[in-house]
Amino acid sequence: MGISFGYIRVSTKEQNLDRQYEAIKDYVTDEKYIYSDKASGKDMEREGFQHLLKAMRTGDTLYIKSIDRLGRNKAQIKEYLAQFQKEGIRVKIIDLPTTMQDVPAGQEWAIEMINSIIIEVYTAMADQERVNIKQRQEEGIAAAKARGKHLGRPVMELPAEWGKLYKEWKAGSITAVAFMDKIGMKKATFYKKVKEYEATF
Repeated sequence: MGISFGYIRVSTKEQNLDRQYEAIKDYVTDEKYIYSDKASGKDMEREGFQHLLKAMRTGDTLYIKSIDRLGRNKAQIKEYLAQFQKEGIRVKIIDLPTTMQDVPAGQEWAIEMINSIIIEVYTAMADQERVNIKQRQEEGIAAAKARGKHLGRPVMELPAEWGKLYKEWKAGSITAVAFMDKIGMKKATFYKKVKEYEATF
């Protein structure tokens, strides 16, 4: 009898694996067979996933929460699924109930056919959602720029005494170093602010 493995993945180190872990932990043979990554699905060399591939054998089963945990795009996901099928590894996806069903010996072809159709649709939808998210982000940035909203680091406000000290500096009453000391600004930032200030004249 084969081993039941699990694989969980989030895209960044800040994200949490707990939700996926809770979803698959009761299906695996032992918690030591759950492999994880905190890495983008675009990363083909994900450490946890590579260890998983080396550990699984014919007759084993792999549980994942959703199909996009395997990769970021349809072609990549289908490549992995084809590899698992060739090696005799059953993939069960918790978010796709039909993949979770067991079938009588000799009828595996039926469930595989249904799974293939569902996976085709699901990956196409996932690809489209990524396109939609990117489009919404681009539209949001464009709208923010149109409203004159600054994106990125906050703009540093000039100190209240800037105008007075600037005039004294330009008149030669104080040095640039003294100017910087009085407003607590580093040299690179100071000259950047001078350039921005003078551009408003």
